[in-house]
Amino acid sequence: MRKFVGFGLAAALVFSLTACGGGSSADPTTAAQAAGDDATTAADKGESEEAAPAADGEAFKIGVIGPLTGPAAAYGIAVQNGVDLAVKEINEAGGVNGAMLEMNSQDDEHDPEKSVNAYNTLKDWNMQMLVGAVTSKPCIAVAAESANDNLFQITPSGSAVECAAPDNVFRVCFADPAQGTASAKYIGENKLGTKIAIIYDSSTEYSSGIREAFVAEAANEGLEIVADEAFTADTNTDFSVQLDKAKEAGAELVFMPIYYQEASVILKQASDKEFAPVFFGVDGMDGILSVKNFDTALAEGVMLLTPFSSTEESSKAFTEAYVAAYGIEPNQFAADAYDAVYAIKAAAEQAGITPDMDASAICEAMKTAMTEITIDGLTGEKMTWDAAGETGKAPKAVKIVNGVYEMQ
Repeated sequence: MRKFVGFGLAAALVFSLTACGGGSSADPTTAAQAAGDDATTAADKGESEEAAPAADGEAFKIGVIGPLTGPAAAYGIAVQNGVDLAVKEINEAGGVNGAMLEMNSQDDEHDPEKSVNAYNTLKDWNMQMLVGAVTSKPCIAVAAESANDNLFQITPSGSAVECAAPDNVFRVCFADPAQGTASAKYIGENKLGTKIAIIYDSSTEYSSGIREAFVAEAANEGLEIVADEAFTADTNTDFSVQLDKAKEAGAELVFMPIYYQEASVILKQASDKEFAPVFFGVDGMDGILSVKNFDTALAEGVMLLTPFSSTEESSKAFTEAYVAAYGIEPNQFAADAYDAVYAIKAAAEQAGITPDMDASAICEAMKTAMTEITIDGLTGEKMTWDAAGETGKAPKAVKIVNGVYEMQ
């Protein structure tokens, strides 16, 4: 059976947001490049001494698929680290149902074909559950394979609607449309502005999907779209036209469902034009303070919906452990992945599964158990999942103040 997630689900998730900026089906090249050096360092520091592999039936075998090299490596490495940290913590605490977790991470280079190859490699390893894929197009390709095999899959950040279409696939983040709806509601309810300009990337499903849902909800919130300006991956360095139109239209707020590298350029060019509306982004903007050579003062007052901030008190222990292990602060992708593993733990304990079960039997038990658990995660309190694989949690908004995120 396959699930079809449409407008009804987006409406049901109206109070939620997606945690999957880098999980779009676009090539997030510039965003990953901005953190590329740090990501490589983190990956190196994350290489721990490998324990002797457990024999089949003695440990739960969890596969991980994501881009560990290439332009989207910053996302995949964060997910790998988040899974690694959770697995180590759970094993140190006694494991799941008395069994240890064993992790095997494979690189898909943000490529659907290579992601399927990675999946097959993990199948040969006798994988029993999968965390991944990280980005949406690879995730869609892998979901088709895992559905055929009836293998349990949970993606931390695959945000395209189709990622969670099969009934064996769950996700920690939300489908792209829900984020656009939640953004419009947040702006309207908090009276951040009524004349709204939109600057979005029409060459990506991620940005276009969020923008479409935002426009649909804006009218319900009394928001007037005074400028609706697109760019593409080929025109993402000069935003003069888009900013001029927004300024001339009297926009009080500019909504930007885009990645943080492009957002940093927009903020610089807006400052040069002395255009200072409220800038409001989504989770793809998470990381803007880490862009190399970017004057973070230009981001002062910027707001965004994101499910995780490393400066939250509730994230302190995770952040400290992550920095100690990998030498870099965690982002939302790491937090999503960490939550994914703890969701696996909770569902596995609810279902009473054991590692000597085959993957299909585990999947059948996990599909039911996932709809019965509630966890307090890094990316949301009282997280639940429905049979469509979607999670429910309250949105979190941050405002950049003095160079740090402040939860609102």
